Parts: sequence; C-alpha cells; structure tokens
Amino acid sequence: MTSDRPNILWYCTDQQRFDTIGALGNPHVRTPVIDQLVADGVAFTHAHCQSPICTPSRASFMSGMYPSRVHNTRNGNATFPDSPPLISKLIADQGYDCGMIGKFHLQSSGKRTEPRIKDDGYRYWKFSHAPRNDWPEGEHDYADWVREKGGDLDALRLSPERVPPEYHQTTWSTERAIEFIEEDRGDAPWMLNLNIYDPHPPFEPPKVYEDQFDADSMPGPHFEETDIEQQARLSGADFQPRGEMDAKEAQAKYYAMIAQIDDQFGRLLDYLDRTGQRENTVIIFTSDHGETLGDHGLMFKGCRFYEGLIRVPLIFSFPEKFQTGIKSDELVELLDLSATLLDLAGAEIPDYHQGKSLVPILSGNSGETPFRDFVRCEYFDALAAHFTGGNGSFATMHRTRDFKLSVYHNLDNVGELYDLKNDPWEHRNLWDSPAHQSLKHQLILESFNAHVNLTTDVGSERIAPM
Repeated sequence: MTSDRPNILWYCTDQQRFDTIGALGNPHVRTPVIDQLVADGVAFTHAHCQSPICTPSRASFMSGMYPSRVHNTRNGNATFPDSPPLISKLIADQGYDCGMIGKFHLQSSGKRTEPRIKDDGYRYWKFSHAPRNDWPEGEHDYADWVREKGGDLDALRLSPERVPPEYHQTTWSTERAIEFIEEDRGDAPWMLNLNIYDPHPPFEPPKVYEDQFDADSMPGPHFEETDIEQQARLSGADFQPRGEMDAKEAQAKYYAMIAQIDDQFGRLLDYLDRTGQRENTVIIFTSDHGETLGDHGLMFKGCRFYEGLIRVPLIFSFPEKFQTGIKSDELVELLDLSATLLDLAGAEIPDYHQGKSLVPILSGNSGETPFRDFVRCEYFDALAAHFTGGNGSFATMHRTRDFKLSVYHNLDNVGELYDLKNDPWEHRNLWDSPAHQSLKHQLILESFNAHVNLTTDVGSERIAPM
C-alpha cells in the first residue's frame, strides 16, 4: 500500500569517494547492489560536500547551512548550537517516526561519548562511533552488541581475520535498521538515517573481503611528479598526518570495505522488498565526504579540495515517482540533499536553509536552467594546533562547471586554480599562470562575494526600521 508520504531510507557512509561505484565508471570495485540502485534511480555525479572532514560536513547538511554559518567548522568541537533545529526534528514534526543508527558526529566523540542533542527529532537512537572497545558500557550500542556476542573489538582488530562480518559495524547497522523498520507504527511514515562507519580509516576490512581484491591489480592514485612541488607549497595547510602507506594496497582495502557495505545494503533492500515496503520508500545512498586515497601524494583528509575528497556519491531511487536510469552531471551540494529530505517529508524548507530541493530533477521537471552556477566547500581551523600540531588553517573552495579555485587564507598568496575540463584530476595549478590572472581574480571576487552573502550571520530578527 502506498501513501502520499513515502518512507525515507537515508544510507550515509563515511569518507567514500564519488568514483567508487561500478555503474558510474569504476571497473575495479564490486558494487552490484549500488549499481542496481543507479539503474533504478537518479545518480548525481557532481555532488559536493561542504567541508572535507566529518563534523562540519554533517553539521551543514543536518542544519541546512554552510559550516561557518552554523558555527560548526571543526572536528573535536565541544558543543553544537541550540539553533537552528536539525532537519530530523523538522521531519519528525511532520509526523515521521525518525531513527538514527551509527555515527552522528555533530560534536566530538574524542575521550567521551558524543552527547546527544536535546531535541533531535529521533525516537529510535542507536549510536556508534570508532570501532574500539574502550566505550563505557551502555554508551555505545555497537560496542555493547559486540560484547554481548562474546567479542572484543580491540582484540578482533589485531587478529589475522580482523573484525569479521558477523561482528562488524556495517552488519550491526543492518541488524538495527531491520529492527527499526519492523516496529509497528500504524500508518505513520518513517525516516531512517543510517550512518555506516566504513570506509573511514583505518583501512581494516574483514580479511574475507580483503582477499577478494588484489592490490597489484589496482589502478593506483591520480599522481604526477608535479604534485610533489605543489604539495610542498601547501605544506602549511593542515592535513591529517600519516605514515608510509602503499596507495594500491590502501585502494584494495578501501574497495573491500565498500564491497561489504554493498552486501549489507543489499540485505536491507531485500528486507524492504520481502515486506512490501520498497515501493513506498525513497532510497538515498550518499557519504559525508571523500578520501584522497593517494591522489597528489596524500592519504586521508584535511585542508585540500581535490575531487576525490569533496565529491561524494548521491543516488536517489523511488521508481513510483522519480526518473530511472538517469546520471545527472548538475553541480549539487549536500545542502541540496538536506532540502530534498524536507521536501519529500512535506516539511516547509525554512527561509534560512541554504540548500535547494532536487525533486524537480528527480521527477524530470527541472527545465533548461543549470541547477547551480557554483558549489562551495570550507575548511576553518579544523585541526587545532594545540592538539595536532596543525596550523589552524582557513581555506575556501569555489567551483564552477569548468574551473576550481581554492584559496588558503592562512598562507601568503598561496592557492590553486584548475581547468577541470582539460585537467580533471588537478595536476596543473594555474594560480601563477600569467594567462589566467584575469580569470583567477574574477573567481576570487565571486568566491568572496559568495562567502559574504552566504555565510554572514546578520544577527537577530529585525522588528523595527531602526
């Protein structure tokens, strides 16, 4: 039975690049379930996060505002602002039964369990963060589940088999999701925000999955010798430290983690099919940000804005109402996913919300006008110097259809300008090119104006002319 208000399954992985899906052009991964979702829906091939690290990206799409506008720009933050309400609260106010499973990370989970926001809209809440065993009993649902099954996460991670599928956070997430969906809620629709921890580092897939991928057969990262000099120029901009790591080996392990995600995602979709709920459920697959994975000689994440780090999967499937088999190259942001969730739930998109609903594109009614002329990404003081040795970097990205400008505001006249049409993997920095100075200055002006117009908080509501 269908209704005017669909259920919403919002499946969000952690640190998954845009180019990790077979149906979208990667022959080295194994993603048959996600591939079928692409065939059954609309895949946005140019979806961009609003920060290249976890907390500000999640804070942005959960609030509907850019990270600097919502005053949440770093990992490790002590608190989250009291306003605006999370989109989950706005959706719950429309009568949706809302559930959250897995990682949330709007506040720090370092040296503590992340405190829950007072009125987040979630009736069902099953929290997990890093797969460690030092979480206090009763504060980390996944760690408790492993203990109840007789496992020890620290010991399992150090074992030759590592954490096997039956003890894995990805599997636990599926179990909790089925538990939530099974509940009797009458005619009320549900929205489930399912947050997988993988393929976040450390790259430690179960050995049974790692054995399916041969490192020697991996294509390797996007790297050229010019990247060495370029990264030396950017060495003053924060980046997550790493030891030596073989990029092809990391790639194989990363793809193994995604293969497990695909299998567990398939279990969940099969359950929806068996229970007759699939036809009235909007399925969304996405991630909070990407991973450099050896590109430009970098691993993990931090103060850079390369394609692998800031572009993420974004797929919608709802054949009852949406187009199928569409691959849209429109420039979109995760803020637009946020607005779309509100639109699907019948919630009014607040005036302060900075995203745009994707429903016109999903339904085939978008017209000829480009959805966005540019997209933005921010990195502000995310790796605090007194904790990590970083510089407290400040940087912004302004990306149009053909060009990407990145400005590192804590460095003296250091930036990046790439012609994405002719240099899609960003190896030839045009920042100092005499032939591109006019373009650079124009993009700097556009980026500055966008920053002022989109992220300035003008204060409380005006109630009088003076």
